Parts: sequence; structure tokens; C-alpha cells
Amino acid sequence: MARVIVRIFHLDPGSGAGPFVRLLADARRANGLRRVDAFRAAGADEVELVAGPPDDTPFGRRLAELLAATQPAGRGDGIVVLGSGALPLATPRDHRSFVTAAGSRTRSALANNQYSADAIAISMPGALPPIPSMTADNALPRWLAERAGWAVTDLRGRWRLAVDLDSPLDVELVRPGALPAAVAVPMRDRRAAIRRAFHDRKAEVLVTGRTSAATLAWLERHTASRVRALVEERGLRAADPLAEVDPPASRGRPPTSVLGLLLDRDGPASLGQSLASLAGAALVDTRVLLAHRLGPDEGAWPSAEDRFASDLLDWGAVSDPWLCELTRSALMAPIPILLGGHTLVGPAARLVAGRPPRAA
Repeated sequence: MARVIVRIFHLDPGSGAGPFVRLLADARRANGLRRVDAFRAAGADEVELVAGPPDDTPFGRRLAELLAATQPAGRGDGIVVLGSGALPLATPRDHRSFVTAAGSRTRSALANNQYSADAIAISMPGALPPIPSMTADNALPRWLAERAGWAVTDLRGRWRLAVDLDSPLDVELVRPGALPAAVAVPMRDRRAAIRRAFHDRKAEVLVTGRTSAATLAWLERHTASRVRALVEERGLRAADPLAEVDPPASRGRPPTSVLGLLLDRDGPASLGQSLASLAGAALVDTRVLLAHRLGPDEGAWPSAEDRFASDLLDWGAVSDPWLCELTRSALMAPIPILLGGHTLVGPAARLVAGRPPRAA
């Protein structure tokens, strides 16, 4: 087995970062340091949290620079790469799986999910062809399989590995009570109400955005409510033409959302009433709505501070007028609504549903 190097990328908040961005950065750093300990315990030879200020360096270039610095001629170390928000629910067995895969002497790779990776182990990375400047890590497994010729497998059956800390909301979903009560109370109240709805045979819960068949199947098996789903724009962040040999023709169209079209017609203030006409509770992936309205480039979206405030239903802290109205509508809706990203409507939907609440 080859030596295994683990690098965990962490972005420190910029000097002008707001409180919600700093809150998430602190949680991600803490998670990254826990991954350092876990990968060392799993047998990795060299583990490091690599921190730095936010910049415009594409992930592909960052990875190429990392390989150039960690692959002495002829040594052939394997490598595991992840972000500091990845794998917060991973077990010792999960960490060992990545270390074993990276240490293989074959041209292979293991991702938490082949179609949208947050963590990936690569064996024999020194033999890779030049790595293109992919914007994010999500498309790396596809590039490895289609462009580089590596045999790529994944652990998508382990749902916990798809959980990623991309928002302060995700931190609270993974570790209830982790956020200060002053910012988390509205979200906690609605989470509790949605959990009750999931376990009420008379209720209907709407899940909209980048959810998956696996998540919906789990909800069907483990909750009592009816579940209505609007699955939209899966692969929004994982799509990268640099990673694919033959990108599908649909890649040229802009992101489009059915719920987004409804908001185009009726305005963001209509969200709460519109969702209430469909279900008694709702989980909403707002990143799909932002991509529908403004395109897939996050640089054109409201700031991360605004998005995180929206996830916590703090509409008064959202400076973008459209997102502020959307968030206020969700907070004032006649049904409980949670707003968030992929983690909320994907793997963490199980955490929201949880076990049936105890009878009073």
C-alpha cells in the first residue's frame, strides 16, 4: 500500500465577512480539525488542514498545485482531498475506506458521490494528465473517469457522507443546539413543526429542489406523511464541461425551476401562500431558485451572508430585496417552511424528519 496524504481545504472568512459567514467558517474549521484526527486514526501518513483567505483560484488549479507540491518523483503517494465542511457524520470505517482507496497501486479513485463529490481519494495521482481549471470539486470524479481514465467508484449508499456544511443551517441540522439561540430559534421552531408533520398520517410535506430518489425512498419508508416532491436542477454545481468527454445538449440551457417560474409570475412574497396551497410543510432548496433567477454563477447571486441569513429565516438581515421578500414570506407563511441548499433537501431531510416525536 502506498503512503497516503490527506489535504483538507479551508477558506478563512475575509476581513469584511459578516457574522453568519464567520459562524459557518468557525464550524467548518472545527469540523476540518476533527477530520484531521479521524484520518490520522484511520492510518493516513500525512494529514493537514490547509487554510487561507478566499480568492478566485479554481479548484482544479488548486489541486494541480497541491499535487506538484506533494508528489516527489517516483514516490507515488495516494491522496485524499476534501473541503473542511465535508464528512461531518463520517464514521471510522468511512475514513478507513478513503485511506485504503488512496493507497491502492491501481489507477483508481473513490468519492463520497461520483456525481457530486465533496471528498475523493485518488491513487497514483502523480500519473494523472494535466488537471483543467474546474471551478469546484464536485465534477472531479467525472473528469477522472471520462478524461483521465481512472476507475472511479463511490460510497453513495452511505447517505451520511453526502452531508456537507455549506450553511449555518447545515451546522444546526447536524448538531442540534450548535448555533446561538438568538439566531436559531425561528428555524428550530419550524424544524420541530416539520418533524411533527413528517410523522402525521394526515399531513403532506413538500420537498423541492435538488433532492434525490434515495432521499424520497427513505422518507416514504420511515415517515407517516405523504411526501410531494419537485425535483429540479440536480447536478447544478457538479456540471462542468471541462470534466466531460461529451456534455449533454441540455447543458447549454440556463437553470430553470417550476417553482421559480411561479415566483416570476407572482413575486417572491407569494412563496408562503403558494407552498401552503400544495402541502402542510415544506423544505425548499433556494439555490435552485437563485440559479433560475440569476444563472448558475454564484458570483451573480446575493452574498453568502444574505443566503445564510435567509436559511436561518432572519429576513431583516437580508440586504437583497428579492431574497428578503422570499425569506419574510417563508417566515410568515401559514405552514412551517425551511429554506436552505442541497444538504437540507437531500441527505439532511432524514435529520429533519428524525424519529417520530414522543407523545406529550
